[in-house]
Amino acid sequence: MMTPSDAPSPTPPAAGQAPDPRLLALRGEIDAVDRQLLDLINQRARLAQAVGEVKKHEGSVVFRPEREVQVIANLKDINPGPLAEASVAPIWREIMAACRSLETPMRVAYLGPAGTFSEEAALAYFGSSIVRLPCISIDEVFRTTTAGAADFGVIPVENSTEGVVARSLDLFLNTPLFIIGETSLFVRHNVLRRENRLDGIEAVVAHPQALAQCHGWLSQHLPHAERRPVSSNAEGARLAGQDVSLAALASTRAANEYGLHVVSPAVQDDAHNRTRFVIAAHPQTQRQPGPSGNDCTSLIVSVPNEAGAVHDMLMPLKENGVSMTRFESRPARSGQWEYFFYIDIQGHPDQPHVARALLGLRQVCTFYRQLGTYPLDAH
Repeated sequence: MMTPSDAPSPTPPAAGQAPDPRLLALRGEIDAVDRQLLDLINQRARLAQAVGEVKKHEGSVVFRPEREVQVIANLKDINPGPLAEASVAPIWREIMAACRSLETPMRVAYLGPAGTFSEEAALAYFGSSIVRLPCISIDEVFRTTTAGAADFGVIPVENSTEGVVARSLDLFLNTPLFIIGETSLFVRHNVLRRENRLDGIEAVVAHPQALAQCHGWLSQHLPHAERRPVSSNAEGARLAGQDVSLAALASTRAANEYGLHVVSPAVQDDAHNRTRFVIAAHPQTQRQPGPSGNDCTSLIVSVPNEAGAVHDMLMPLKENGVSMTRFESRPARSGQWEYFFYIDIQGHPDQPHVARALLGLRQVCTFYRQLGTYPLDAH
């Protein structure tokens, strides 16, 4: 008896042969649904324009990250399938971005040039209907957003392999920017080159974090190649596009941007490598997001350099049942061995137990700054 695996595969119609009538009927149904979708999206766009007029009249902000997170979460809850749950967020982010852009497209600064993971994070969070402002450094992202040339800045803050991005934390301490959102990406580093081979590579050019995240692979496969740090992985890809002796560690987006071969894909040492980005804005142009039901509050604090001070700092969180999800220290550069602590906690200050914890924490700190309260990423 012939099993299903033994059955011959259907052959495609020969050139000039009429396609299966069932296929034509299904295509017709898809075309009809597409027209309905287009009508509904335009209806949504008109409603978004009306909302924009109301917001303009009352002077409220256009972008409400907590609202967008709630919309996506609600849609995921009622999604009957077969559309995958992971597909809901990117589809609706694009729709919402296109509707927002009918008013004024948002200007978003990020570490450039084209093809960086920062650019990918910006597009994942805001959708493609934005004005892209690639910057030459993280410092420039902060400057551009602080000066008002950008509405938002996309800033890498930590990596699951290499830990915090220290420069980003230091810059938050010395600028007025605050956090209104977050997103994270699976980071896949690929070896990119003009020639599709590993032979003859004299140097690997990439951001220092990428070089560190691929240390094991590079030591095994390119032990004699120089590891040359540059400002971004996309800058490394740009340089590799000009010099056949160089290879870059960058995304497939960068490979397409600079016409390079993916010589070896996914060479990061950790298969689950992720980078977390935060979305920063100026308090004069954007307000703190309201509670979404799944929020994070970020703080920068300092305590006296005395016995038990850190213990006293953490007690208000414990006493009020507030969970701390991140705790990092950075030197205060005072020459007195003092430190600033960067803390993430679960919850929103509008929740009574969180408000009590923050009040108790503020009372024991010599320095206290609420860096932002924002909805956690809706994947």
